[in-house]
Amino acid sequence: MLKAIYIALRGIAVAWLQERHMKLHSLAALAVALLAWFAGVDALSWAILLLCVGLVVSLELLNSALERLSNRVTMERDPLIRDAKDMSAAAVLAASMFAAIVGIIVLGPPLWARIMEL
Repeated sequence: MLKAIYIALRGIAVAWLQERHMKLHSLAALAVALLAWFAGVDALSWAILLLCVGLVVSLELLNSALERLSNRVTMERDPLIRDAKDMSAAAVLAASMFAAIVGIIVLGPPLWARIMEL
């Protein structure tokens, strides 16, 4: 069990150190957390936001893994590998777009109310 956790944490570290998009998603997650804290959202809103962040980060990890594995198989142009990479990237994009919409819905009203109090 501990070895499995170590391996998973190593994978996260490799992605964070070597994948530019992982750093961008981490910054976005930090921004969401700071905005949620500033807005004083309730526990359910935190849970919804964390689920969205977790989904995007998880899909980015899978996308990065698929890209690395595909590059290991062949660096030559292959239409099936291109399609697989494109679909994997599309999954991250779709999740990111829906997460942004959820973020606006969840954070918008309490942020606006908090700003009006200032």
